[in-house]
Amino acid sequence: MTITSFQVALWIELLAAGLGGLQGALFAAGERHRRIDVLGVIVIGLAVSLGGSLLRDIMLNQPPVVIWKNWYLLVAGASAVLGMVLQPIFARADWLITVLDAVVMGLFGAIGASKALSLGVGEAGALVVGIVGAIGGGMLRDVILSLPISFLQVGTLYAVAAGAGAGTLILLAELGTPIPIAGLVCVAVTTTVRLAAIRFNWTFPEQRPVRPRRSKKPSATETSV
Repeated sequence: MTITSFQVALWIELLAAGLGGLQGALFAAGERHRRIDVLGVIVIGLAVSLGGSLLRDIMLNQPPVVIWKNWYLLVAGASAVLGMVLQPIFARADWLITVLDAVVMGLFGAIGASKALSLGVGEAGALVVGIVGAIGGGMLRDVILSLPISFLQVGTLYAVAAGAGAGTLILLAELGTPIPIAGLVCVAVTTTVRLAAIRFNWTFPEQRPVRPRRSKKPSATETSV
């Protein structure tokens, strides 16, 4: 399905970029044991803010909007600086970083899936683009900080939350729901699934190697007969 009239409002993308920069900087500034300097905090804020959009546009073979339009870098950079300044105030509010992360995932997932649909990408492809857009910033953050990639580890349904939100948007769009409403539902679903998974510790089971069952050894009485 192609949504020919679709266009993301600039303020929505800038809101997502701003919240991403804020969340990334709060996260980085809280990593005191890594001794990240001011530039490092800003870089990580930019990565979280712009990483999802950059990967999304590369997948869609589109000019990266974060490079071609100045507002994205300015908003992301200013938000990262703000996050670094505010981190001491929110040092004990880990929940704030978690909530911001979930909301940012929902926003970028909605934008990514919607943009993919508008370009004529199929539903399955749009779902993948939405998920990558949602978790791309977090992936780059983990790579820069040499942390385990969040969605590849046993954890609280990081990519699943993004997929649930993007999938809901695609389904609603197929049913004729206006994209702005479907986008809001996408953000709500992503945020709810992500926070519920953290609250109730929902995880996928860890993969384990399959070991063949050992045959039972005959007892001494059996062997003597």
